[in-house]
Amino acid sequence: MHPGHCMMWTKGEFTKLRFFLIVLGSSFAYSIVPNYFFPPISALSFVCWIWKNSITAQQIGSGLHGLGIGSFGLDWSVASYLGSPLATPGFTIVNTLIGFALTVYVLLPIAYWTNVYKAKRFPIINYHPFDASGASYNISQVLINETFQFNKRGYEAYSKINLSIFTAFNYGLSLATLSATLSHVALFNGSTIWRLWTPTRAKVRNQTTDVHTRLMKKNYESVPQYWFYIILVVALGLAILLSEGFQMQFQLPYWGVLLACALALFLTLPIRVITATTNQQPGLNLITQLVIGYLYPGKPLANVAFKTYGYTSISQAISFLADFKLGHYMKIPPKSMFIVQLVGMVVSCSIYFGTAWWLLSSVDHICDPQNLPKGSPWTCSGDDAFYSASIIWGVVGPLRMFGRLGIYEKMNWFFLIGLLAPLPVWVLSRIYPNKKRIKLMNMPIIIGATQSMPPARSVNYLTWAVVGIIFNFYVYRKFKSWWVKHTYILSAGLDVGAAFMALLVYFTLQLSGIHRIKWWALMVILTPVTVKHLR
Repeated sequence: MHPGHCMMWTKGEFTKLRFFLIVLGSSFAYSIVPNYFFPPISALSFVCWIWKNSITAQQIGSGLHGLGIGSFGLDWSVASYLGSPLATPGFTIVNTLIGFALTVYVLLPIAYWTNVYKAKRFPIINYHPFDASGASYNISQVLINETFQFNKRGYEAYSKINLSIFTAFNYGLSLATLSATLSHVALFNGSTIWRLWTPTRAKVRNQTTDVHTRLMKKNYESVPQYWFYIILVVALGLAILLSEGFQMQFQLPYWGVLLACALALFLTLPIRVITATTNQQPGLNLITQLVIGYLYPGKPLANVAFKTYGYTSISQAISFLADFKLGHYMKIPPKSMFIVQLVGMVVSCSIYFGTAWWLLSSVDHICDPQNLPKGSPWTCSGDDAFYSASIIWGVVGPLRMFGRLGIYEKMNWFFLIGLLAPLPVWVLSRIYPNKKRIKLMNMPIIIGATQSMPPARSVNYLTWAVVGIIFNFYVYRKFKSWWVKHTYILSAGLDVGAAFMALLVYFTLQLSGIHRIKWWALMVILTPVTVKHLR
């Protein structure tokens, strides 16, 4: 063998590996700027700079607390918060941008400035619950500390839960996303799914088998079905044992675990169809909170546990299938993939648990932004949204929120809206079968575009969309050969570089309590009264 063949690359050759390492190094070096030296570039807002003393301008222009008009981020972590825009199909980005614009720039301003549900009493975009006076909801008034259950007498003496207008409509849109997902999959993919499950499914599968499947079947043994059944029985048994053995801590009885698993089994297929065709996973976690909230009200821990068993099981199943699909294309033996994923699951869960335990016991005031040092990353925005949802759906319950005893009963109409929304698109696709762009209109994605808000912000959507459109339309059409060869490598390099810098900053600086350097760039370009009002 020629000595040069043993090298990683030959001199002067620009390989994919070299490109990946260059991108990784560049991303690593640049990420220190938004991460530590100049955080404001993660959410630039020209409207806020020009009219920095105007509350209305802040509501319109703030990319973090408002509509985000004129805002943009120069940070890959901001652009990739919704998933890599380079790895997301162009039509998905357009559908998401349409849904985001209709929700944030049409529905939200109309509802807010016409004072629907007394919207002006609360911040325009905020996921925390409020009482009738506009103050943050005092959970201690409606929760019995000894039993961690709903205090009906305290609730009636205190206040109903009020939401910001964005959160109220976002919950309604989440309900619409559920019904739209089921309707869309039934209309566009129902016949195919049915053929695969009829008595002739074996023949149909053989007809639709692609070259990758034929090669895998020829060279490797498939994973036996009983492997999956064993894991299902063991995992389900442990979940039931845990819920019954720690009834006071979990509040969820055994039938709740079984119901959550049944719900996950029913919803995995339609969600997987949408995810496989759009690279976006519809956020249907709301249905789990709604179901257990009606069946077992006043139990916040049961609500959280049911949501975890129901929705997180779907997310893990989809992640498992995505990994299997990648290994399928790379011709990795199925049994090897299965074992690696099983070992990886055990290792990752152990690391996650250990890390969480360590952070909770070592970081003072973690997840408490009011008492954390300025610039601290431990604000836990995602967990904060999770906590707020547990109050709404678990403590007070959907009956007193979206039922006959609540303020937002009319939001249930979104179920019907979502169910009917895919129908016109399907009809047009049948009338004009050669118009491919009609089939690219995906109503579950359009309706559920803002499902990641919060903790995502307007600036995340806008930056993600701009980067995605540039690469998946302009670069794809003008430099297609480069796009095919380098786009996904570029995405991976940017992700890895930003992740490595985040780890380095944490272990070398943040772990020692050094969160930011002190200089003028760290001054927030908002007046104190505006910041308070927006939040």
